[in-house]
Amino acid sequence: MSPAMLGLLLDAFLETLVMVGISSALSAVLGLPLGVVLVATSPGHIRENAIVNRVLGAVVNAGRSTPFIILLVAIIPFTRLVVGTSIGTAAAVVPLTIAAIPFVARLAEAALREVDPGLIEAAQSMGATPLQIVLKVLVPEALPGLVAAITITVVTLIGYSAMAGAVGGGGLGDLGIRYGYQRFLPEVMLAVVIVLIALVQVVQSVGDRLARRLNKRLLRSQQPSA
Repeated sequence: MSPAMLGLLLDAFLETLVMVGISSALSAVLGLPLGVVLVATSPGHIRENAIVNRVLGAVVNAGRSTPFIILLVAIIPFTRLVVGTSIGTAAAVVPLTIAAIPFVARLAEAALREVDPGLIEAAQSMGATPLQIVLKVLVPEALPGLVAAITITVVTLIGYSAMAGAVGGGGLGDLGIRYGYQRFLPEVMLAVVIVLIALVQVVQSVGDRLARRLNKRLLRSQQPSA
């Protein structure tokens, strides 16, 4: 591979990092609270509200069931409204974030439901408010699961970002389509695939290690002191 092509590969890699990094951060900021609300408003929980729970659940399910490539095209007018263009790295962040928010919400909901109900009841018996229960019981106890959820989301967004390249979203996917496929350069396509695989492996390894460390710390904190 020529030095010029290696430069393009590096630029595409950095674009992918930017897309995935920004969309992961935004989806975590918006999706995690949504997952908390889904749990808190569920039957028998700290803020039971059937209407809110069903409406939010339906919205989340609709977002999760929409194929990303369709979402990518369907929200082009909204993307243009937000960033002023429908092509490039900045434009790809919008659909990536929208696609990831419901994904994060459901994964966070699953992690939060694993928290021992006895801990919640104990906090309620001591007069803790719903917000205190969320911040001091639910989130700390579910932290390893939440980290795993974010890790899965980041890995998924790496794949989505490559798909966004098919419609001019930039990044490694765009490089693979324009040079590897359209210009019949199989070595470029192979390089893109290898870089994507390596990136996924690094993200998954770091996320798994962090989740295990948090889980061990949580287990030590729960052990009764001698």
